[in-house]
Amino acid sequence: MPDIPFGFALPGGQPPDPNDPAQMQQFMSQLQHLLSAPGSGPVNWDLARQVAASQLAAAGDPAVSPYERNAVEEALRLADLWLEPASAWPTGIQSPVAWNRNEWIFKTLDVWRKLCDPVASRMVGAMGDLVPPEARAQLGPMQSMVATLGGALFGGQLGQALGSLAAEVLSAGDIGLPLGPAGTAALIPANIRAYGEGLELPEDEVRLYVALREAAHQRLFQHVPWLRGHVLSAVEMYASGIRVNREAIEEAMGRVDPTDPESMQAIALEGIFTPEDSPAQKASLARLETALALVEGWVCHVVDSAASDRLPNVVRLGEAFRRRRAAGGPAEQTFAALVGLELRPRRLREAAALWAALTEHRGIAGRDAVWGHPDLLPSDDDFADPVAFAMNDMDLSELDNFDFTAPGGVEEKAPGQPDDTDGDTDGDAKP
Repeated sequence: MPDIPFGFALPGGQPPDPNDPAQMQQFMSQLQHLLSAPGSGPVNWDLARQVAASQLAAAGDPAVSPYERNAVEEALRLADLWLEPASAWPTGIQSPVAWNRNEWIFKTLDVWRKLCDPVASRMVGAMGDLVPPEARAQLGPMQSMVATLGGALFGGQLGQALGSLAAEVLSAGDIGLPLGPAGTAALIPANIRAYGEGLELPEDEVRLYVALREAAHQRLFQHVPWLRGHVLSAVEMYASGIRVNREAIEEAMGRVDPTDPESMQAIALEGIFTPEDSPAQKASLARLETALALVEGWVCHVVDSAASDRLPNVVRLGEAFRRRRAAGGPAEQTFAALVGLELRPRRLREAAALWAALTEHRGIAGRDAVWGHPDLLPSDDDFADPVAFAMNDMDLSELDNFDFTAPGGVEEKAPGQPDDTDGDTDGDAKP
């Protein structure tokens, strides 16, 4: 049976049988409904959710058992206790939870929308530009169908990428971005179990190491108020410089037969987006890579410090996770090919060494004080000589009364959020 485009499925998660007229009629009705109901943005996110859910239904999405839920909560509580002496901040966890794969998609979709919509809007615009100007007036209302088709194309393939990611990620903060709700520490037991089997290590030890990473990630993003917006805006700034390959779009659209819905299965959007080779785009990429490396490096250093004399296989786990983050999994590579965004911290080891040097020369409080303001963070050049950065002429006496629970500077907003214009820190905007 040939594949159905984008993983379309009938109720129950099963793809329609092309040899069954009734099923194909239902499928065509479903397709017509999707194309006649444009969404509020450049991506058909309803379709993306449907495709991801269908893909997970076919591959399997085990429900979280009461035992697993309890084990996750206990692991996160223990992780927080171990992190107390290794970090200057208190816990950042408000809700310790266990998710299945579908829950990971549902809970992180709002952030994916902010990250992907800007890229998708340029693809949809490029599709509209393929229609000759003299033909646009004749098309009239049909012109909107081009944008709707573009949103469906992108939504379908993005759904496939998210479905694949959902089968690999181990926690809410696993790929370094603040994807989940603030204060929610979440582990995915089914993926942790599969990953532990690949490492041939005890599941409870792998779970606890993932819990340490998630708890450290939550501390960092909860107690550095500007960091969430800083990381997401770095991704958005890089995405704004991604170039659309119009020839690739034209070639892909040339393979679509409007009378044959199955012809859409041949469309692949990989290669349509490429980074623009310009100084501004290179600077954006450097800013993004530095931000991802600093976050991941801090998490790795703090976790390994906290678990060094507690977990029997901490060295092996630390090395496995560094390789995993540096290389990216198959699903992460698919996502990068689709939207042109690589979410890998390329200089992870250098960043971890930098945080280790800061701990040695300034102590834990001095190290974490660097997160007080974005201007205090090391630059890409500082990675080459972490000891020199750690031993610069900073007056350590200024740290004596440092309030680590207060914002360290102007809070950067996530993409799409309004700025706070009244100069206070409560997040409102008073005239």
